[in-house]
Amino acid sequence: MAVQPEGTPCWADAMFPDLDRAKSFYADVLGWTFGESSSEFGDYTQAYANGKAVAAVVPPMPGQEGPSAWCLYLASPDAAATATKIREHGGETLMDPMQVGDFGTMLLARDPSGVVFGVWQAGSHEGFEAERVPGAFCWAEVFTREPEKSDAFFSAVFPYTMVQMADAAIDFRMFDVGGRTVMGRMKMGDDFPPEVPPHMNVYFTVEDCDAAVAKAVERGAILRFGPLTIPFGRFAALTDPQGAAFSVIDVTTTEGEAPETSPVS
Repeated sequence: MAVQPEGTPCWADAMFPDLDRAKSFYADVLGWTFGESSSEFGDYTQAYANGKAVAAVVPPMPGQEGPSAWCLYLASPDAAATATKIREHGGETLMDPMQVGDFGTMLLARDPSGVVFGVWQAGSHEGFEAERVPGAFCWAEVFTREPEKSDAFFSAVFPYTMVQMADAAIDFRMFDVGGRTVMGRMKMGDDFPPEVPPHMNVYFTVEDCDAAVAKAVERGAILRFGPLTIPFGRFAALTDPQGAAFSVIDVTTTEGEAPETSPVS
């Protein structure tokens, strides 16, 4: 795939203390196969769906041990300029721009509400080689308890226009780039346990949501929500055996009409 427009989700990876256990779990649940670990880059290991690179897993570096979590990377033509904008608009850079061989340049950041995300300036590695097919990335949402902070931050750092969902029961916005919706933002309400931090919720595509959930739970995952069928697909939220939250969605099984939306000025 070509380099994605600025602000578009372009890659996802996760750090796992037990890399073999993670590979076995996601191979069963998402059908991934894995390339050779790159010792030059800390045993970074790409995952593939039908031969296309769709994500990566990596063990923690000494001193970086912590809870496992999926990290979503947003595309940038200039990671250093994006880092400056992040700091100017109340965010924090957790890892300053770092060149990764000829693959590209990465940084890690946190928005003012606590949401951690990555930024990727593509070199030879342009990002996802497939999307919205079984095993591949499909969608992502900013989960935040302070939506005003996140909305102001992300729309200042990236060229997003925002669209508000009209459903009064939830506070949900969509971030658009060049007229295409690339990501959502959900306000975390009282139904989210207080110990669940603000985060990027990453969705992977599956052929059958219920079968994927059953396999994940059988392999030690915890079902957090769903399965539920909405106008965009049948999805469920899970926590994998090492604590990383993710969601699965079958985009071919839908129910109901898409909700009304209104532009945010």
